[in-house]
Amino acid sequence: MHELPALIEKCLRGDKRSTARLISLIERADPAAPVILERICPHTGNAYTIGITGPPGAGKSTLVDRLVQAFCSQQYSVGVIAVDPASPFTGGALLGDRVRMKHDRGDRDCFFRSMSAGKVMGGLAGATQDAARVLEASGRQIILIETVGVGQSELDVAKATDTVLVVLTPESGDSIQMMKAGLLEIADIYVINKSDRPGADSLSRALQAMLDRKPMTGGMPCWRPPICPTSASLGQGLPELYGCIWSHHDHLRKTATLEERRKSRLKAELQQKIEEEITQVVREILLDETEAAGWLEDLWARKVDPLTLARRVVAARFR
Repeated sequence: MHELPALIEKCLRGDKRSTARLISLIERADPAAPVILERICPHTGNAYTIGITGPPGAGKSTLVDRLVQAFCSQQYSVGVIAVDPASPFTGGALLGDRVRMKHDRGDRDCFFRSMSAGKVMGGLAGATQDAARVLEASGRQIILIETVGVGQSELDVAKATDTVLVVLTPESGDSIQMMKAGLLEIADIYVINKSDRPGADSLSRALQAMLDRKPMTGGMPCWRPPICPTSASLGQGLPELYGCIWSHHDHLRKTATLEERRKSRLKAELQQKIEEEITQVVREILLDETEAAGWLEDLWARKVDPLTLARRVVAARFR
């Protein structure tokens, strides 16, 4: 598309409309997507990314709205990516309106984007990390990524962000045993939202007991995830949560863990992208119906077994 260079330049200057268009191109895997990512790459790598995950109904959207307000009040430029369930009919974001989030308020330097999870498991959309790069290139200093809200299958958020908030409610107490393995692995901060409801104290004690049993390893000071009771709708506990977020950020920098996390994230993403490219090559090979038909005949005649034939095909194409 001939206007692509202009769109990229406007995005780099912070233009919201151009930023939105570039994200749309990436989200639908437009042929221009690789060009966009290559051009914006030098302008990425410094934004602080925060993942917000947890079961449906935990109040994540309201919490994100309050955090945006807090960051913007400190003069940070904020980007929000909210990954929603996909509509079974259109494939679009089912909750894309996000009526509870006041992201269009004029007193906030915030860019909001709702994305469909599509068929991707793990709580994130396939283009989430690339969309975050576009937001970063447009000048966003803080990027919040809110996941679908499907419980323990949302572990991908830990691979895409610097700090992970796991949001629970007092009603989560009965299911904490089922979720604890995943939560212990990914949570940097526990948020007990709607803590004005009965059961918040018992959930806090259960989380404390889990943390007490978690082995602390490594020579550097370990981060013990704090437990922050909040009521986002009532505005309670938010300053304390805000402080915990920055405490974790400072811990990551002081222990050099931030660089380690980001390098590990890039390595995992590279592996994923390579696998996706190889899968595409395999699809193209199988589209050669004449050759594929010959392979099938050999298999049917028991001239070769599937594993041996697969290895021959791979050796011929990739070695």
